[in-house]
Amino acid sequence: MRRNKQIDIQRALALSGALNFLCSCARAWLLPFLTLYFRQLGMTPAMTGVIMGTKYFITLVWSPVGSLLAKHYNKRRVLLTCSLLCSAVMPLTLLLIPHTGVHDQIDTCNTTDVSTSPTQSFTSGVIKLTTTSTRTEAKSTSFVGLQPNVTVSAHISAPAVDKTSLKKPTVEKSHTLKQQVNTSSEENTSNEEKKVSSSPTNQTSSSSSPPVNQKKKTRKFRREVETNSGHFEFLGSLKVMDPQHQLFFLVLITVSMWESASAPLEWTADDGLYEYLDFADASDRYSSTGVWGLVGAACGVGGAGLLVNLLRCVIANQTARSAVHFYCNTIVVALALPVAIFLPLHLNKKRDKANGLLKAAQLVRASPRALLCAATTLFVGAACSAVDNFLLWQMQDHGSNKLHMGLSLALALLSQAAFPFLATRVSRFLTPGRVLIVGAATLGLQCIYYSFLWGPWAALPAQVFSCVSTGAIWWAVQVQCEDIATPGSERSVQRIYTSFSLNLGGGLGSFAGGFVVQRFGLTWLFRGVALCLILWCVCLPLLQWKAPRQRRINYSRLLAADASEGSDSDSEQERDWLDKAMEDDRSNNNHGRRMNQ
Repeated sequence: MRRNKQIDIQRALALSGALNFLCSCARAWLLPFLTLYFRQLGMTPAMTGVIMGTKYFITLVWSPVGSLLAKHYNKRRVLLTCSLLCSAVMPLTLLLIPHTGVHDQIDTCNTTDVSTSPTQSFTSGVIKLTTTSTRTEAKSTSFVGLQPNVTVSAHISAPAVDKTSLKKPTVEKSHTLKQQVNTSSEENTSNEEKKVSSSPTNQTSSSSSPPVNQKKKTRKFRREVETNSGHFEFLGSLKVMDPQHQLFFLVLITVSMWESASAPLEWTADDGLYEYLDFADASDRYSSTGVWGLVGAACGVGGAGLLVNLLRCVIANQTARSAVHFYCNTIVVALALPVAIFLPLHLNKKRDKANGLLKAAQLVRASPRALLCAATTLFVGAACSAVDNFLLWQMQDHGSNKLHMGLSLALALLSQAAFPFLATRVSRFLTPGRVLIVGAATLGLQCIYYSFLWGPWAALPAQVFSCVSTGAIWWAVQVQCEDIATPGSERSVQRIYTSFSLNLGGGLGSFAGGFVVQRFGLTWLFRGVALCLILWCVCLPLLQWKAPRQRRINYSRLLAADASEGSDSDSEQERDWLDKAMEDDRSNNNHGRRMNQ
């Protein structure tokens, strides 16, 4: 009885739901708007795609490895605490990285955030001014930033210029600047010669010292340089790069460290909770905690858009408004920290997760239809990552502010969470394979719609169809997992599909999406994604028709059938015994009567 009192299933489910809600809410405060912050820093689409793709690949590799290590050394709670602390602190370091090109839009309460070209951009030490009145002067002064010890003051607000003066060439200005550069360089060389000539004591001391000591000093200096060159080679290479590439590597290192710290959080918490519920014979209630993640993400992204839009009247600088996402993420993660401390966890050393994942991969490989489902999730994951990374860029270019973005993303998440309530009706008309085709085709139509946006609220109607696209796809994947999984391997098979879609597909889609936007633009990215999805939806029914159909073995029905057959045989045996006994009794009674007569 004392052992049963320690197991509180309702408390465990409540704490797990709260942890999923808070963690998803914290990620939604920051991650959907992170690519916008990279754009504000001045990074190119290709750089943004590489950073987000690296983030997905780190999650793909480090999530199972970190969870296995935490289970092996029985440090799950320590890992959860450290992961939450790093998730709260590491994103704030991105605010310390300086900008190269700033998309600052100083707006008022009556205006909206419209993506315009930056007014000033400082790249590779060259001063570029995009003001129309001083554009010709900036072209003639662009080479001056490469010369040392030269400062050029560029005035943005230039006085009024006559039309006749604009027609004259700017050769005279360039000649005067070259003369200034030459005079400044001559002054620097003359000052250095004076300093060298004004130190006779040093020359006499060096000449009096023997040459042997000088050779030893030079040898020591060379050794120190050779030893330190390996340590500071990377930092030296960063100094040689232009500011944009320096920014890229700094952000890449920061995001990689952040993702390495936070990647094992979800797997570790899920494993501990599932083993706790399995120990209490309540593992069937594990799936009830997954809905809170979507609800928390919807609340987080919607609240972020609403709060930043309200602060637009108070904070005029867009950089300061972008920092609100980071600070709110830290606050929500801090609220999740005590929940993770009191979350009930259980360690089942007999359950080997590595073997479970290998068996799940073998089950997926053995079924042709399961392989087709995995390929579909890979395409869908790549498409979703490309859309998630650059949809807000497209909305920003068409006049959307953070309120429009937050509400559209929240509507998509809520509609995705609503599909399980419609699944019973949909399953009467469509099989899971056909639902997979319909979901991928609907996602392709959404991408076509995103390429033709025309206003701030234009993306909102398409987000409703996320119920039919993303929600339907994940429902079909879950049914496929139940079809091929053996008892106890359902979670491992589902993790194989999520790793294919969210991590592997997301990484490939981020890399490809960034380079496509860099080369062809945002519009052709969405059209290319839609074309690939529609072509796959055309090929998928033919492949499903050619794939051999494997009949599903329903173990629960087999057990019920065995029980019913056993009960029927027992009843028949009892009836046969009773009939024989009654016949024997009747025969004995008749024989006794005859003997008495």
